[in-house]
Amino acid sequence: MDKIYLLLYSAFGIENVAVSIAVFTLLIYLALFPLTYKQQKFSALNRIMQPEINEINNKYKGKRDNESLQAKQEETQAVYDKYGVSAMGSCIQLLIQLPILISLYRVFYNVPAYITSIKEIFTEKIGSASQSIVDAITSSDSFMSKMQSVYEYADVKNITVDFTIAPTQDNIETIKNYIIDVLYKLGDSGWNKLSQEFPNIADSITAVVEKLKEINYLFVLNISDTPWNQIKQGWSADSKDFVLIISALLIPLLAWGAQMVNVKLMPTNNNGNDQMARTMRTTNMLMPLMSLFFAFTVPVGLGFYWITGSVIRIIQQVLLNLHFKKIDADKIIEANKEKAAKKAEKRGQRRDAIYNSAHINAKSLSSNTSTTISEDNQAKLDKMKDVRNNPPKGSMASLANAVKDFNESSNNASKNKGNNSKSKNNGKNNKK
Repeated sequence: MDKIYLLLYSAFGIENVAVSIAVFTLLIYLALFPLTYKQQKFSALNRIMQPEINEINNKYKGKRDNESLQAKQEETQAVYDKYGVSAMGSCIQLLIQLPILISLYRVFYNVPAYITSIKEIFTEKIGSASQSIVDAITSSDSFMSKMQSVYEYADVKNITVDFTIAPTQDNIETIKNYIIDVLYKLGDSGWNKLSQEFPNIADSITAVVEKLKEINYLFVLNISDTPWNQIKQGWSADSKDFVLIISALLIPLLAWGAQMVNVKLMPTNNNGNDQMARTMRTTNMLMPLMSLFFAFTVPVGLGFYWITGSVIRIIQQVLLNLHFKKIDADKIIEANKEKAAKKAEKRGQRRDAIYNSAHINAKSLSSNTSTTISEDNQAKLDKMKDVRNNPPKGSMASLANAVKDFNESSNNASKNKGNNSKSKNNGKNNKK
């Protein structure tokens, strides 16, 4: 964010945090595009291969023994391998975005700590001011108690400061950082209170307020303050500031609306009986509602990031939908044969079994997912099962079968020994 801010200023003369957020968001989503493409590819292919997955689910429906569960898992994985997708691939993008959101939350709450140019507004002379506002405050009498009064009056949220300590040479820089944190979060009423406490530094206060309104505002909204606080400020004003209230309301509403558009554009599996499809539909409805709720309580800058990101995703989604409409499942399967076969060999399956499985084309299956399996497909599935039961020599699966046979032989030997012993005892008793 700091480098983007400096670049925009040096190249275009633009000093605005909101513009920096927009550029930052664009760069983030460009970097995430390869993962977005994989996620959308999975969704598109999932609709094509779902009839095959449903056939496997119906085949093993109600079966809970280990052999059936293992067979179901292997046949399902074979379908995923055939199409070259991973069920986990659709979750990676969300996991990567989470730490970005957490980091941005802190940045937007305390921008001067992260963007050097913003901090310099408080530490350098501006306009006609004779000194910086921080130096002007710290050179005033009883400035600690006055700042404590401003801090309490403004009811500044989500920052921790201590104006009760005695200022010394060792802690003066920390105290200055406290002052910057408070000043950055002040609204109009807070600046008025500061002017009352420090009447002799009116020129510095005026210069800083004008500069902050130029660089730290999205129209009339303070980037670092929450929409909820700004709604309360607009409502508590002597003459209700409806422009501020409506603008603050728009941030959560736009965050929700833009995500809902994304949900409508995303390719989904319409099979109502599929557990994954039901889960995805529920998630797609809850996430925009969560954004609506959280956007009231997080800084405007973070809500603006969500809105900008949603607009970028809408553009990406429209283009990807056009791209995946032309997808050819047969070409994907053909190109993926070698890769799928190598994955299968690691699990103890023969290459020809995957080749045969690859010929089960999803296009030939009914979209209504019939519960009966054709004789041709059943023969291929039986052949895969035979491969699983008779894996290649030296593979992990063959070693596992050898261990299984050894255990069964040992158990049978123990049972036979117990039966022979029991027969001898019965014979002795009869003799007696």
